[in-house]
Amino acid sequence: MKALMIEDEKKLAAAMQYLFKENGVDLETAFDGETGYEKALNNRYDVIISDVMLPKKNGFEVLADLRGDGVETPVIMLTALGTVPDKIKGLKTGADDYLTKPFDSDELLARIFALTRRAGGAGQNEISFGDLTLDCVSGELKKGDESVKLNFKEKELLKTLFAAKGTLVLKDALIDKVWGYDSDAGDNSLEAYVSFLRKKLRYLKSCVGVKNYQKTGYRCEILPETYAGGNGND
Repeated sequence: MKALMIEDEKKLAAAMQYLFKENGVDLETAFDGETGYEKALNNRYDVIISDVMLPKKNGFEVLADLRGDGVETPVIMLTALGTVPDKIKGLKTGADDYLTKPFDSDELLARIFALTRRAGGAGQNEISFGDLTLDCVSGELKKGDESVKLNFKEKELLKTLFAAKGTLVLKDALIDKVWGYDSDAGDNSLEAYVSFLRKKLRYLKSCVGVKNYQKTGYRCEILPETYAGGNGND
């Protein structure tokens, strides 16, 4: 697992780097918000741990900019700002979890592993359907020697459809799974991400298609050989 900690307390970051290494986590560090933002934008991490009170760009700004840029890496906010409004602000900005300083290092590790398990399919590293295999941690979608990278929402959407094993998944269930129960995302957002997935299936020339059932939901299906590489419902 690869993680990024954005933390201006260098002693704390160094201690976490040692602890994480002992637990099989490769931890990179950044000591200000701008550097952390650039690292998070240009590298792939399984999880980001970010302080709020940071030089140059605070943690809320870093998080908002990353989400605005389409980076869906799970984020844990790690801060001395422990009031309910601060927690709500972090979660509304796009944080996945929130831990208040001072914290127990074992609890931080437990939260990280729990968060990455959820992002990766409750401990299931790979899931397959038809001629495709999805890496639930990295988001890599593979067909033989060919592969394409899915972003976080694409990965969650396809993972849910694969797990249904060809049965219909209702639109509301997909939205709740991918965007969360309290999200205001709707059919348009779901349709957009299905379209993104179909383009990547075509790129891989897969026999897997995503079938749309109007006003109901979607399911994955194996396309006839003559339609392999199609999207199931254009």
